[in-house]
Amino acid sequence: MSKNNDLVSVVMPAYNCENYITNAIESVLKQTYSNFELIVIDDGSKDNTLKIINDYGKKDYRVKVFRNKKNSGVSATRNRGISLAEGEWIAFLDSDDIWIEDKLEKQMNCVYAQNAEFVFTGVSYIDETGKSYSGIFEVPNEVSYKKLLRQNVITCSSVLVNKRYFENIRMEKDDMHEDYAVWLRILRLGVTAYSVNEPLLIYRISRNSKSGNKLKTIKMTYKVFRFIGINSVGSVYFMMQHVFRSVIKYKKIKVKNVYKLS
Repeated sequence: MSKNNDLVSVVMPAYNCENYITNAIESVLKQTYSNFELIVIDDGSKDNTLKIINDYGKKDYRVKVFRNKKNSGVSATRNRGISLAEGEWIAFLDSDDIWIEDKLEKQMNCVYAQNAEFVFTGVSYIDETGKSYSGIFEVPNEVSYKKLLRQNVITCSSVLVNKRYFENIRMEKDDMHEDYAVWLRILRLGVTAYSVNEPLLIYRISRNSKSGNKLKTIKMTYKVFRFIGINSVGSVYFMMQHVFRSVIKYKKIKVKNVYKLS
C-alpha cells in the first residue's frame, strides 16, 4: 500500500449509460486504495442511469450522487465534479470505462516515489459489447508539454492529478478534445506527467461517442491547438502528427475500425 494516504476524488459524469455504469462504479469500489470518494453526476439522463447511481449512493457512503438541473455536457459536468471534490487528488473515470483494481494504489505509489503531481497509465481496450482487443497501449515513462503536442498519450479515464491545477484551469468547449486541452495547459506550466506503464484502464471504444467520426475527431484535435494559442500553421502541423501516430497506435492494438482517435 502507498505510504501516501491522501483522499482521491473520482469524478464520473453520467449520461444515458445504464448499460455500462454498473461496471464502472464497481471498478472504483473494488480499488485496493480505499481512501477515495466517488462523485457521480447525472447529466439529465433519460434512461435508468439515475436510479442505478442512487442505489449505489444508498449502499456506500463513498458514492456521492448529484444531478444537473439540465443537460450541460461533459466539460461542465466534470468541472462541477471538481468543484464538489474534497480530496487533494482528482481522478477521472468515464461511465463506460473500467479500472483494474490496483489502479489508484499504483498511481499513488508513483506520486510518492516520483514526487509527482500528474500520473496516467497504460490502456487496454474493449468494444461496445465488452469484447477485448488483443493489443494494449503502452505509454512513455514521462511526458512533457512538447512531447504531448505531438501525440496525446494521456487517456482521460487514466488520469490522477493534484487538484490545485484546477484552480485556474477548467475543461471547456465540448466541440474539441476538452481533456487534451487541459493536459496541455497543465504541462505548459512546467509540470511533468509520469506514467504507470501498465494497462490499468480498460477503455471502451464506442461508435456513438462524440469522437466517433474520424474526420470530426481530426477537426477537434485542430481546435485544441488553436484554443491553447498555437497559430493555424502550427496547428495543422501538430494535427498531422496526431493522425500519423494514431494510425500506428491503433494498428498496434489491432483495432481495425477506429472510432476514437486520440
